[in-house]
Amino acid sequence: MSTTMNPPNSIPEVAVPRLRGRLQLILLLLVAIGPMVLATAMYQWRFWVPDARNYHGELIGNGQSLADLGVSGATQARWQILVTAPQACAEDCRQLVYTARQIQIGLNREAARASHGLAVSSPLPADYEAQLQREYPQLGRYGLALPAYEKAAKGASGAQLWLVDPHGNLVLRYDATAKGKAILNDLRLLLKLSQIG
Repeated sequence: MSTTMNPPNSIPEVAVPRLRGRLQLILLLLVAIGPMVLATAMYQWRFWVPDARNYHGELIGNGQSLADLGVSGATQARWQILVTAPQACAEDCRQLVYTARQIQIGLNREAARASHGLAVSSPLPADYEAQLQREYPQLGRYGLALPAYEKAAKGASGAQLWLVDPHGNLVLRYDATAKGKAILNDLRLLLKLSQIG
């Protein structure tokens, strides 16, 4: 009478499907949860974060809005190219107003998705006000509360140009030395990625 015994290294036939099923479950969990764990770790410990960026201005990523900036009277459902002048609208402010208009024109068929505006804390000189009404009839004009502006725009001196989304959130900020072409490229990218406005 001879009996065949299982070799000591063999796995019982019932355990093979069970083991295979467990491996499949583990792989599925790794595929589903692994990227989330990796992304969280990358954010938490700042590794593998790219240094390159696609925009030219200063990114405003803290959820500030036009109201936080102290701008009053701005109610647009479009993207906005906004110039702010905390002091008098001097030459740098006037150049940014011109640049904002040129950027909107440069959007071509997308121009209807954006508007341009000026927010000042003090009344404009009569001659410049008349020039704006004559040459910039679509320019929005808004008030600017200095205490809120100084708190929200820390480190910003002189006139600034802001890209604002249709919900009124500040997206990018530029100073008077920024090139119009760079701002236009940033706005085109935002409009391309945006489903609003």
